[in-house]
Order: sequence, then structure tokens, then C-alpha cells
Amino acid sequence: MARQTRHPDPARRRALAGAAAAGGLALAAASSLAAAAPAWAARADGNGRAGARVLRYAFPVAESGFDPAQISDTFSRTVTCHVFEALYAYDHLARPARIVPLTADGMPVVEDDYKTWTFKVQRGIFFADDPAFKGQRRELVAEDFVFAIKRYADPAVKSPLWASVENWKILGLAARRKEALDRKTPFDYDAPVEGLRALDRHTVQFRFAEPQPRFLSNMAVSDLFGAVAREVTQRYGDKIAEHPVGTGPFRLAQWRRSSLIVLERNPAYRERTWQSEPAADDAEAQAIAARLRGRRLPLLDRVEISIIEEAQPRWLAFLNGQHDFLDRLPNEFAQIAMPGGKVAPNLARQGVRGQMTLISDVTFTYFNMDDPVVGGYAPHQVALRRAISLGTDVEREIRLVRRGMAIPAQSPVMPHLSGYDPAFKSEMSEYSPARAKALLELHGYVDRNGDGWRETPDGKPLVLALATQPDQQSRQMNELWKKNMDALGIRIEFKAAKWPENLKAGRAGKLQMWALASGASGGDGQGMITRYFGPQGGNQNIARFKLKALDDIHERMTVLPDGPERLKLFEEAKRLAVAYMPYKLHVHRIVADLMHPGVVGYRRPLFWNEWWHMVDVEPGPGRA
Repeated sequence: MARQTRHPDPARRRALAGAAAAGGLALAAASSLAAAAPAWAARADGNGRAGARVLRYAFPVAESGFDPAQISDTFSRTVTCHVFEALYAYDHLARPARIVPLTADGMPVVEDDYKTWTFKVQRGIFFADDPAFKGQRRELVAEDFVFAIKRYADPAVKSPLWASVENWKILGLAARRKEALDRKTPFDYDAPVEGLRALDRHTVQFRFAEPQPRFLSNMAVSDLFGAVAREVTQRYGDKIAEHPVGTGPFRLAQWRRSSLIVLERNPAYRERTWQSEPAADDAEAQAIAARLRGRRLPLLDRVEISIIEEAQPRWLAFLNGQHDFLDRLPNEFAQIAMPGGKVAPNLARQGVRGQMTLISDVTFTYFNMDDPVVGGYAPHQVALRRAISLGTDVEREIRLVRRGMAIPAQSPVMPHLSGYDPAFKSEMSEYSPARAKALLELHGYVDRNGDGWRETPDGKPLVLALATQPDQQSRQMNELWKKNMDALGIRIEFKAAKWPENLKAGRAGKLQMWALASGASGGDGQGMITRYFGPQGGNQNIARFKLKALDDIHERMTVLPDGPERLKLFEEAKRLAVAYMPYKLHVHRIVADLMHPGVVGYRRPLFWNEWWHMVDVEPGPGRA
């Protein structure tokens, strides 16, 4: 796995510098505010207690809920991974990434050619106190992991990630789900599942129909596969997404939907100290480790998350000391805050620090493959999607909308993951309006009535409907989409809604096109190939793409160990993804994070979400 990239390459720096002229008056005003803002605000927690260690920042997108089995969006998952705990986690500072025990007692026993995995659960770990436990301390046991996985199979839960769990091929689990569906009866959690068992109070075993050589990484995803207590789900029923209760370092203290999320230290959290083993030659990480190693977790008392969708208010909240940390500096302020990849002098004098990282994500626009206009597999339907892709100016998007903070995506596989090849080039990043028009003409998308707009091959109006959000960057992207499609003679309309609403509609197959992003949750690149996997239709495969050749590749990749044969399958999958174009891939993003001087220990994770418990925010005036 590649190391974390701290600064963009020289070409990208030049692109960043070239974006300064696009900054406008808002940037100049923000710069003035930065110079005038206090270096640090007086610290107090939400209850007015001085000296509390509180991390305050903002999500740019609203959460959807906090039930691991019912969520898939990054921001909800950033909360749940601090409430729930999986068997394993990633070392906070290790690069390349390294998996370490979290609630597991040591590493698993793997047998039968990766078909049997047995895990020991640590004794003496307890869930956060909750009325569901009727005043009793509730110890974590193996059955809590069994129950958590079974919930993905329960039709009543409607988990968007059931297809991912199904693809593990746990012996008997899919049959138990089918039984509930066929009989139209509640899922029987008490009925044994051959491949998912608690062998004793602190031993859980998974058995699979096929080899699962990378299963350990699944057990390191706390936001999705953390332990869940059955009593909690029984008490709260369909309100479970509002009542997350886990063994993690924090518990939910306050929630105003789409406005404010507050987590506080879990008083029942076990005796666990800050530990990390960064590379010997990683001076920055070694300094962090020397400062924090051995301190009891979590280091923070509270985490306060505001939902601020517009970029400028998030930026100003940070400048004015209302927030300690700015997650993903809005691109339009990159040149003010980090010109050339370095913190601007006026901010540096206040002790503000910044990090710039090429992250493991990809942005894309999906085409609903069931839609009569942009979907389908006939040559003319494939040609339309390819023409739209060829007519999309990704370099202009990077330069103007993203202010140079991205690189073109050539394939769905993201940086830092297995299967990613920086030398791989494809039509995905090509901008050629001439080729796009030729494809359209060849396949019958022509202007028949002379009004300047193309019709479909059967003479109907050709109109694209792109779902979007009411925020500044979405509006900028819409302008670019319109410019690109106007040049091809294709009408495009924009339908704005809040992100959670679009997610719900997208999963239901009600959107024709929608632009969003996907981040990795583990080091294996197959996760993005899963977006093309037929059985995932409507879930991870939000485009509803179905192609037997790609499904077969996905199945083979799942059981093969890492090596040349599996890498060859990655190449085949990438080429099919480009050829059929159910997703127009745009970019892999470079993100900049800023923090006031009191924030200690932060490093952007490569592909996991949990980090709040590993950082400190010093009360009172910050110290570098």
C-alpha cells in the first residue's frame, strides 16, 4: 500500500497556484478575517465546564442515522465507529496500514484454506450504560458479534449492505434470510446458522462456503461490523437509529437531526491506553507517539459536530475559533489557507497547522441502468454514456471547481489500495467533444427538428435529469455539466434535494443520474469493483449494473489470495467498467485539513473513520 501523500506533485502545485485568480472577493474577505481572528478561543464544554477537552468541527453533509446495519454514508459511519467497536482496528499512525486487535484477544485462528476463522473476544469489556440493560453492567460476549452480523440478513432491517455480507458466503446465513422472506415471518435470530456461531461466551467462529483470504479487514470496520447488544434493539425497535449503544469510547449525548451531533466520553469505557507503532523513519508520527503514548483513551471529553453544508460558513467558523478543526478545507479557500501546499503565513503565525493528502476515494456520476434514457446495454445506449463521458471536461472540473485539489480517475480503484495502478490510463479521463459527437451521430442521437438539441434514436427528446444538492460546489458542478452538455447538443436538467433524500431515492432506483463519492473502508481495491457487482444492485451498486462477465470476475477475486492472478482480474474489471460506463468516474481527491494549535495527534486516516479518541484538544490557549 502506498504511503500517505503529504503534498501534491509539482504539476498539481502549479495547478493550485493557477487557481488563485479564481478566488474572488469572498476569499479576500476570508483572508482578512483570518488575520483578525483570535488565535484560540477560551475552552469550555457544552455544559460550561472550563478545562474540558472538546473537539468542535463540522460535517458538510447531514447524517442519516446511527444504526450500523442501516447506514452506508461516510458521515453517519464516522459517528458509529466511535460508539461501536469491531474485533480489530487500524493502527492510527502506521503507514502502510496495519490491523491490530481492538476487542479481540489476539489474532484469529485461520483454517481450511481461509474457510474457517475463529476469534477470541477479550473479557471484561462492557457496553455503555443504557436503560435497555435494566441497571446491570452488560459485558461484551461473542454472541453480540453473531447478532450484529445476523441483523444484515434480517429483511426487516433493510440493510443496504446485505449484498456485501451475503458475498462472504457464510454457511446458512442466506438460507435463513430466504426462509424469512418465503414464509413472510420475522427473522429467527435464535435459530442456529451453521457458519456463524458463538462457540462459547468469548469465542466466535465464521465458516464460509468459499475461501475468504481477506476477511480480517472486514472485522476491522467498527462503523459497520461492531458488536450490537440484542437488548438495545428490542427496547428501541424502529427507533434504533436514534439510540446507538456500543462498547466504544464515546456515547451519543445529543442529536438534532441535520444540525448538531454531540458525543461524550463513555464512563464505562475500559482501561485502554493510547498506543501506535509508526514507521521508524516517520518523524512526524514518531513525535506524536512520543507525546501521547500511554495516556488513557479517549483523550477527549466531548466531540461536537455541526452540520454546515455551505463552504464559506464552515471556513469562517474555523477562522473565528468556533471550530478547532476544519475537515476538508473547501477547495475555493485552498489558495488562501494553503498556497502551494503550505499553511499561509498569517495562519501559521496563529499556530494553525495543515495537512494535504491524496485520499482513498473516487467521485463519480452514476447512470441508472434501468432508466430508459441513460440505461441499458444495447450499443446505442452504451454509446450515449460513453459520449457523455468523453464530453465531460474533468481537467476543467479539477482546475475551476476543485481548485486543483484532485487528480483524474482512470478506474474505480482508489489510491493506496490493492489493485490501484498509477500507470493505468483509460478513456475515463479523456475529454474529446469531437469523439463524443461522432459517437452520438453514429448511433442515431441527432437533431431531427432543427431546434439545436438532439433526440434519441427513436425520435423522442433526449433530456438528462441530474440529481444534485443545494450547495455551492454542487451549483458549480451543475454549471460545468450544462456547459459540457450544451456543447454536445444534449439538454440537461437539475433536480435539487438534500443529500439524504437523494440517497434514499437513489437506492430506490428513482434517480436517472446522481453525482457522489465513495471512500474506501479497507485496503483491498475490490470494494469499488463491488459497485459493479449485480447482486449489489440498489445498494453499493447504486447504478444497478448487471454484467455476467464482471460478476464472474468479482466472484473469482473474492476467493483468490493476493497475487499476480488477482491483479490481472483487477485489470479486466477496470476495462469492463470503462467499456460499459455505468459510472462516469471523475477524480481522486486531494484534501487539506486545518487545525488550531491545541489539536494534537491528528493524522487523516487512509480509509478508516475512527480517530476522535486518538487525538487531544488542549483546554485553554493552544500550544503548538
